[in-house]
Order: sequence, then structure tokens, then C-alpha cells
Amino acid sequence: MALNIASFESVLATIVAVLFTVAGVVNLAGPGAVKRDFARWGYPAWFRLLCGALELLSAALIAGHQTRVLGLMLSGAIMIGALFTLLRNREPFGHLAPALIFSALVVFTVVLRG
Repeated sequence: MALNIASFESVLATIVAVLFTVAGVVNLAGPGAVKRDFARWGYPAWFRLLCGALELLSAALIAGHQTRVLGLMLSGAIMIGALFTLLRNREPFGHLAPALIFSALVVFTVVLRG
């Protein structure tokens, strides 16, 4: 059975939703490295919680077919902010690579959505 574009978009959207769920949970749990990163980047402690909540919200919106476009828009905005932060702080490529992959997955899902 061939995988059509709509099915592929749905699978990709599910992957993006799972990734944003994981990212949101990590930000909300705030292990030491995450707290140190946000502090090093000059953000207040509450900003990590806001980011985690927005990541979870975007994941939930992406998971729903009717709200997927809104979720993709929110996740795109989150990734623009993340990439800006990483580039502004001259983070090494190893730190930048996951953000680039997340961003590419969001963009590719949008393109497939048409």
C-alpha cells in the first residue's frame, strides 16, 4: 500500500507533535542544564515555563487535524525564537542542529499540508 501525501503529512505532523511534547516536558521539568541554558541566555526563570507550555500547546494543536495549521504556526514561531536565541548566543552547531531539524520538520509539514 502506497503512502499518499495526506498520510505522509499526518505521520510527519505526529512526529512533530511528539517532538514538541518531549521538548515541552523537558522545559517544564527544567533539569539543571535547561535551567542553566535559559539563565545563560539572559531569560528569566518563568520564561522556560512559558516556552514549555507553548511547546505543549503547539503539540496538542498539531495533533488535532482541525487545529493543525494553528499548531504549525505556533511551532514555527517557537522555532524562530529558538534559532534566534541560539544564533545570538553563538551556540555550537551541536546545540543548533536539533533546532534546525525541528524547524525543517515544521516547514516540511507545512509544505505537505499545502
